[in-house]
Amino acid sequence: MTLAEENERPAFTTHLNGSGGTLRGWVVVDTLVDGLAMGGTRMTGAVTEEEVAGLARDMTHKFTLARLPIGGAKAGIVAADGNDRGDAREETFRTFGRTVKPLLHGGIHLGIDMGVTPADRAVFFAEAGYDPRFRLGAPDMPIDWRTYYEPLIDATGHGVGTAALTALEARGSSRPARVVVQGFGAVGRAVAAFLEERGHTVVAVADVEGTISADRLPVADLIAVTDVHGRIDRTRLPQHVTLSTGPDAWLDVDADLLVLAAQKHALTEENAHRLRARFVVEGANLASTDAARQKVAASGAHLVPGVIANIGGAASAALAVTRVVPFDLEAEARKTWVFDWVADRVRTNTRDLLEIAEGSPGDPLAELLAVRRAERAAERR
Repeated sequence: MTLAEENERPAFTTHLNGSGGTLRGWVVVDTLVDGLAMGGTRMTGAVTEEEVAGLARDMTHKFTLARLPIGGAKAGIVAADGNDRGDAREETFRTFGRTVKPLLHGGIHLGIDMGVTPADRAVFFAEAGYDPRFRLGAPDMPIDWRTYYEPLIDATGHGVGTAALTALEARGSSRPARVVVQGFGAVGRAVAAFLEERGHTVVAVADVEGTISADRLPVADLIAVTDVHGRIDRTRLPQHVTLSTGPDAWLDVDADLLVLAAQKHALTEENAHRLRARFVVEGANLASTDAARQKVAASGAHLVPGVIANIGGAASAALAVTRVVPFDLEAEARKTWVFDWVADRVRTNTRDLLEIAEGSPGDPLAELLAVRRAERAAERR
C-alpha cells in the first residue's frame, strides 16, 4: 500500500471561527497516542483545510518513524484583511489562543510553523493560560518552554543535514558534493552551514526573489545579508555570483544534492524532469508531490522525504511534551543530547529507507512506516 492509497480519516477536525474575535482556520488531529497529539501552527493567505490535514498526517508519520509516543496534529490560520500585521496580528493570536484553549489543555500541543513566530506562540499560550510545564499525569518540566526550546532552533537543519550526509555516504559518494539549497529561511541557512562545515560546496541558494549561484558561495556572508524571513539582500551580495529570477531556476544548477527547504510542492510532476541532482532531501513539509517522488525514483535519483529528514523541531518539542528528554542535564549538555537523538533517528531511518528502496520495487516509505508501526506496537505491549 502506498502513502497515496492510505485513506484513514483524521481523529477529528476542528473548524476555527473565533472566540471573541475574527478568525478562520482549522486544527486537524490526525492521530492520538495516550490522548496526546502535537504539531505546528501555520498562517498563510492560502492555507486550506486539506493542506492542514496533509501536514497533520505528516506529523503522524514523523512521530511513528521516530518512535515517539505521541500523535500528529496541525493548525492552520488564514491570513487575511491585515490580520498578519501589527496590533491586528496580536489580536489574531489572542483570538486563536482563546479558541484553541480546550485543545491545548486537553493534550493537543500546538507549536509554530510557517508564518508563526515564537512571539506569536507566547501570545496564544498566554491567552489560553497554557503552560507546557504542567500536565495531569506527567511530571512537571523543571524549566519554562522558551528556555528549553529556543536553543534548539537549528535542530531541524541539523537533522536535514544529517539525512543528506547519510544518503551521500550510503551511496558511496566520497568526494565533496555540490549543494543547492532551495529556501534560505532558518532551516535552509542551518543546512547550508552544516554541510559547508563538513567540506561540501554550496553552489546555489534560492529565496522568494530567485536563485543565487556561483562555483562556491560563502554561506556565512549570505547568512549575514539575509533577513529573518529568508530574503537575501541583493544589494549586499558577494561579487561574482549569478542571479536568476525564474521561480525554480534552482533546478537548472549542476549539483549532486538538492535540499528543498521552502514551500510545499516545490518539486512537481511538471518540473521533476529538470532535476540534475542525484540526491534530494526534503527540509520542508510536503516539499514534493507524490507524482514528483515517483519520477525521481524512476530516474534513478534518491529522495529522502521530510517525514524522515525534517523532524528536528517537531522531535525536540515532542521529547519535552512526552517527558523523554533528560531535564536534569545542564543546558548545553541537554542541547547536545537532543541534537544527538535527532541525528541518530534521522541516520537510522535514512539508511533503512535507502536499503528498502534498493531491494524492493514498492514504496520504500510505506514499507518503513509499516516496520516502525510494528516496532512501536511491540514496545507498548
